[in-house]
Amino acid sequence: MSVAKKISDSMNKSSFIRKMFEEGARLKAIHGAENVFDFSLGNPNLTPPAAFKTALAETAAESGEGTHSYMPNVGYPFVRKAVADYLTGEQKVTLSENEVIMTCGAAGALNVAFKTLLDPGDEVITPAPYFVEYNFYVDNHGGVMKTVPTLPDFNLDLDALSSAVTAKTKVMLINSPNNPTGQIYSRESLAALGDLLREKSRAFGRTIYLIADEPYRKIVYDGHTVPSIFEAYSESLIATSYSKDISVPGERIGFLAVHPKAAAKTELLGGLALSNRILGFVNAPALMQRVIGKIQGVTVDLSQYETNRKLFCEGLVDAGYEFTVPAGAFYLFPRTPIADDVAFVRELQEERILVVPGSGFGGPGHFRIAYCCSETSIVKSLPGFKKVMARYRS
Repeated sequence: MSVAKKISDSMNKSSFIRKMFEEGARLKAIHGAENVFDFSLGNPNLTPPAAFKTALAETAAESGEGTHSYMPNVGYPFVRKAVADYLTGEQKVTLSENEVIMTCGAAGALNVAFKTLLDPGDEVITPAPYFVEYNFYVDNHGGVMKTVPTLPDFNLDLDALSSAVTAKTKVMLINSPNNPTGQIYSRESLAALGDLLREKSRAFGRTIYLIADEPYRKIVYDGHTVPSIFEAYSESLIATSYSKDISVPGERIGFLAVHPKAAAKTELLGGLALSNRILGFVNAPALMQRVIGKIQGVTVDLSQYETNRKLFCEGLVDAGYEFTVPAGAFYLFPRTPIADDVAFVRELQEERILVVPGSGFGGPGHFRIAYCCSETSIVKSLPGFKKVMARYRS
């Protein structure tokens, strides 16, 4: 065997997703990419905002001693201060640059956090459906992933989460707005979750940390807002990126923020700084740090995502699909009319429609649609969605 058994096993477990992408490539080669309706990847299609382009040009033109040198492992102090000042307003808790660590995207941030917090066998609990890569991030650092189903509308099931906590639990990981469901967890549910974690931490004599993965925080609809986890619980961290809100996923720029009142804050920050280095990430990209330091709070024009959501929701309701309307992010997570979501996704492929089975996200009986795409693609796909569902409605 040429690769490690664990990697080989992981590839086999995800083979149906890989086969789906292979089938997508085959369909595009036959019919042309414009005639294949690809809603499989959460890859933002919007152009970055003008403020980003201006800041990028200005920053690239800057020169001087140390412009391209190493910076502290946690990032440029002036960038971290800009982030902290913005977060203070967003999270309703006063932060300084000392509580912010610049990272290589949200994935880098989560790996740094798990490297710092987890001993072998420690458990990480996350509500399901969930972003599939969490399994790998936790396993990377010797942790054990535990998933807990959410309520039918994808809100937190606090009783189920409480029952899942054990003496081995070290982290509760949430993602709001959620990938793949688009659900936003309410202020009341986060407050109750904070109470739950305080109670369990006392009962088991160890700190249970709450980590919020928030790359979709600014992509919300219908007047919704994303509540602050820092208001709900002091033993908490935020991991996020700028990939989605300014549409630059390839730039791999994000940060970790630690609650300023975390009990072991000094040790925690030291561990995060060390992990950021020894994992090989070393520093978040210098150019992107300087750029985002200038444009805190800037986002893409979300009106296109709102239009896409409306087109899909109206079209899928007309076709007979059932789903919870997403409050944020750019995903729909409809139910499949049969239990086998992988088989249903294959039927959609016959209409040249590419989506992802819900089983891959811990949500069997559903499928994920990423609507960060063109309006034309959505409109042209709707007859195919309707045709496949008609087989079951009749």
